[in-house]
Amino acid sequence: MEFSVEEETLQEKCVNLGTPQDLDGAGFYQDGDLIIGALINVHNMAVTPELSFTRRAELPPCLGFQDRSVRWTQAVVFAVEEINRSPSLLPGVRLGYHIMDSCSRYPHSLMAAMSMISGGNKTCGIIRPAKVLIGDSSSTQSILLSRTLSPLQIAVISYLASCPCLSNRQKYPNFFRTIPSDAYQARTMAQMAKRFGWTWVGAVVADNDYGREAVQVFEEEIKGTGICLAFFHTLHRDQLAKDAARAAATVQASSARVILVFSWYVDVEVFLLELIRRNVTERLFLASESWSTSYYLLANPQLYTIAKGTLGVALRSVPIPGFGEHLQQMNPARYPDDEFLRTLWENTFGCSLPKSSSKAIQKVLPPCSGRESLEGVQSLFTDTSHLTVSYNIYLAVYAVAHALHSLLACTPQNNSDPTIKPKCSSPDNITPAQLLQHIGQVHFTTQLGEEFYFQDGSIPPVYSLVNWQRAPDGSFQYVSIGRVDGNQLIINESAISWPGYPGKMPVSVCTSECPPGTRKAIKKGLPVCCFDCLPCTEGEISNSTGSIKCYRCPLEFWSNSFRNECVPRETEFLSVRETMGITLISVAVSGTIITATVAVIFLHHKSTPIVKANNSELSFLLLLSLKLCFLCSLVFVGQPSLWSCRLQQAAFGISFVLCISCILVKTIVVLVAFQSTRPGSSALIKWFGPGQQRGSVLVFTSVQVVICAIWLYVSPPSPRRNFGIHGSKVILECTVGSVVGFACVLGYVGFLAAVCFLLAFFARKLPDNFNEAKFITFSMLIFCAVWIAFVPAYVSSPGKYSVAVEIFAILASSFGLLFCIFVPKCYIILLKPENNTKKFLMGKA
Repeated sequence: MEFSVEEETLQEKCVNLGTPQDLDGAGFYQDGDLIIGALINVHNMAVTPELSFTRRAELPPCLGFQDRSVRWTQAVVFAVEEINRSPSLLPGVRLGYHIMDSCSRYPHSLMAAMSMISGGNKTCGIIRPAKVLIGDSSSTQSILLSRTLSPLQIAVISYLASCPCLSNRQKYPNFFRTIPSDAYQARTMAQMAKRFGWTWVGAVVADNDYGREAVQVFEEEIKGTGICLAFFHTLHRDQLAKDAARAAATVQASSARVILVFSWYVDVEVFLLELIRRNVTERLFLASESWSTSYYLLANPQLYTIAKGTLGVALRSVPIPGFGEHLQQMNPARYPDDEFLRTLWENTFGCSLPKSSSKAIQKVLPPCSGRESLEGVQSLFTDTSHLTVSYNIYLAVYAVAHALHSLLACTPQNNSDPTIKPKCSSPDNITPAQLLQHIGQVHFTTQLGEEFYFQDGSIPPVYSLVNWQRAPDGSFQYVSIGRVDGNQLIINESAISWPGYPGKMPVSVCTSECPPGTRKAIKKGLPVCCFDCLPCTEGEISNSTGSIKCYRCPLEFWSNSFRNECVPRETEFLSVRETMGITLISVAVSGTIITATVAVIFLHHKSTPIVKANNSELSFLLLLSLKLCFLCSLVFVGQPSLWSCRLQQAAFGISFVLCISCILVKTIVVLVAFQSTRPGSSALIKWFGPGQQRGSVLVFTSVQVVICAIWLYVSPPSPRRNFGIHGSKVILECTVGSVVGFACVLGYVGFLAAVCFLLAFFARKLPDNFNEAKFITFSMLIFCAVWIAFVPAYVSSPGKYSVAVEIFAILASSFGLLFCIFVPKCYIILLKPENNTKKFLMGKA
């Protein structure tokens, strides 16, 4: 009775699990001492479930059968059979497998996994539970599986889940994978962007952990490199058309010409077709490994225009010895329980097998035996030219086998003791936790001589770089243009075919790089890739493209007109070759000649009364001093030197003091002569005779000589290079040395001039026909006006113009003295000789 109850219970279970929503029929099973479970996404989508809740919820059927995924299932079969035949790996232990369809959906994947680890049922027959799981293809589904199976300590080995998040051993201690983390893939794309100068990159990714994590790693990698993410859009499978349209609109409006695409190839196709519909061209796509080698996309002629030039990161292709022959020998008669193979067979040969799952197909298609040969058939199933995912699955099975080999303490075949036969301990009591521990420690050498081991649950990064190009026959193909080995990026740029016409590398920037002579200025509120190019200021340059700052030129140099090079500064001084210098020299020489001419006239008429008046010796001394005043201006012209700087001010100060002293003594002589005509004043003329006059001139001049000597001794003028007046020019000028000394020289000249002016002013109305004091007054008035105006003009004039102002003041005041004092006398001498008599000169006005 007890037995009947158990049988009845078992039959009741068979009825429940045999309902249409049960997943056990969507796969196949091979018994063994230890079962390896495998989740393969043979279908890539499912019908949207009915959520009316009016009846019991059921898993919707899977759609979108994929021929290449059947090849993935056979990679499990081939690897298990190969290991079972091996005398050195797991001798005496027979592996089995349980392969089910994940349908690329979470509910299907989770239910299939739970079915495999619990044993499930196969036409109401009890099967062994799987103690390790190979799968799933999606990162999000792998996260779900790892978290669900982690408490049970069941190892999950994915062949295609590449999310960087899965490398976190704290969160996912039971997760392993035979594919590198996307962190390396995203870093590779960031390195490519740096290498080709793409600073404005868009991103369109799957709306799951696979896509979002990849973008996150990409953003972290480009920090501080000047590369920015122009936009970021996600593609969700359940609203793919809407998301693809929104992403395509953004791509169309954006100036980004390089688009990062991390998504499944089915989603990518919808997105690319939407771009074609919008007539968006000349975009370069950076493809993730999930679609960079997709034969499905390459075979679609509609994508030729939009996808040409795509650069992709691809899983490396590794041949599996004997796998091609295994696939060609496959047939449903050999594996009658393989539902995937049956569907593939019917699709490939266009026939219906006996006991086909679809009665409609049996009626429409002709029947076939299931023993047809695949030799010569060209399909994705039999194509082993580029084995990537299949090899990852193959490695996952071998990783489990080597872990078991270590766990079971199997005796090696080449043991030195011939009496010991290769064998392993019994696998009956192995727990998933024990197997999990040994998988993490697995380390073996593949048939191709490569070392295999897990590093934080992943394998070291090895990728191929591919480029989508047109083949000679017009078809589309991907061509290897480089590889990634660890952190090393190797690209053959000459082999790349770029999109658009004439096939030049695209430029993808928010703002074109600033040319030399400008610097970047970040626009407020925009990414650092969007900037203005501001010209460098005077004296600064930037000599490279994309400079973030301008650099100050060395002191002796200045920026050129393009602000991209420092050139030696132009030297500026009052040169004898420039117009202003020539003009001032000409005026000075003219003044000297005129003064000399006047001296000749006076010398020729030295015996006439007008020359003798007021001591002719003073007149000749005055003419000599005027000549020195004109000549001293010549010292100011030309490149300053140590001796010219010292001579300039001393010659100027002494010459003018000598000149003013002569005029002052002449003025005093006029006053003394007038006073001597008064009663009791005859002794004045004796006390101020010729000797006293010469002595006075000497004393007045000696004071200036002493001032200049002290100035030149204590702090003499010296030449200097002035960089602060004109940026592009170096002003060669003379410093005054001591400002006090320079002020004393000018002040003493001014003091004598002021005294002379006052005395002449008082004597201007003396009742002589020829009153020289009147002309001296005019000359002193001009002299004082010139030098009063000189001070502000000299201070405000830059560079060589300050020198020109001083020369002009010297010449103007010298001509004023010459003309006011000597022209009236020359007029009488030359034009009015009849007035050149003592009687006339002494006559009353």
